[in-house]
Amino acid sequence: MILPVLLLAGSNILMNLAWYAHLKVPNKALWVVVLGSWGIAFFEYWLAIPANRIGARAYSLAQLKTMQEVLSLAAFVLVAWWLFGQRPTWHHLVGFALIAAGAALIFRSK
Repeated sequence: MILPVLLLAGSNILMNLAWYAHLKVPNKALWVVVLGSWGIAFFEYWLAIPANRIGARAYSLAQLKTMQEVLSLAAFVLVAWWLFGQRPTWHHLVGFALIAAGAALIFRSK
């Protein structure tokens, strides 16, 4: 079932933007960036909640959470690269590969 994966991917892009995009405007008042982040997170929830509802029909909760974490890391890499020009190093890639190996174990346990 691909729809939950796509929804979670979009959700994680938005959430990483909510977490990190405000760092591009360090002079903005904290309350302004918190409200902006909450505004982004509002739309993130419109993807995450349906992803989990739909996904629960085909995946275990552990599998859904694992997908979310792996997609969150992937979204983080994209946001860090796109917004801040921070390319992943080989250390990052090896670490992420180890996390992906752990995620593979979760999917084999069903």
